[in-house]
Amino acid sequence: MSELKGACLCGAISYQVEAPPLMTVICHCNDCQRQTGTSFSLVAGVTPEAVKIQGEATVYTTTGETGSPVHRHFCGKCGSPILSDATDSFGIYFLKAGTLDDTSSLKPEVEIFCDEAQNWCKLSGDWKKAPRNPEA
Repeated sequence: MSELKGACLCGAISYQVEAPPLMTVICHCNDCQRQTGTSFSLVAGVTPEAVKIQGEATVYTTTGETGSPVHRHFCGKCGSPILSDATDSFGIYFLKAGTLDDTSSLKPEVEIFCDEAQNWCKLSGDWKKAPRNPEA
């Protein structure tokens, strides 16, 4: 997948990424659970320079485990989470995979914050698992 495209539920925000993802991550952190309304978030890490966003996102800022801010971009009309801007900690954006037009080539490489996972949510993939946030 050399180009990623996606949009929010109502279409007010769309984006394209002109580079392949750096990584695909399953995150069980409490913030991702609250933002997605489910047990985890599947995200694709991308460089900010490669992302072109059309439309105006609303931003809510939380504090990540590193102590740096995480800017969570979402559609103010339909509420769809679009991306988490973790450039202060990791230098990348984490696109919410549920907003992508095509997810067929995504394969999780790591599962993080496993110690915050719902006790009934034990994924059986062959990827790496980390109890918290691994070092950058």
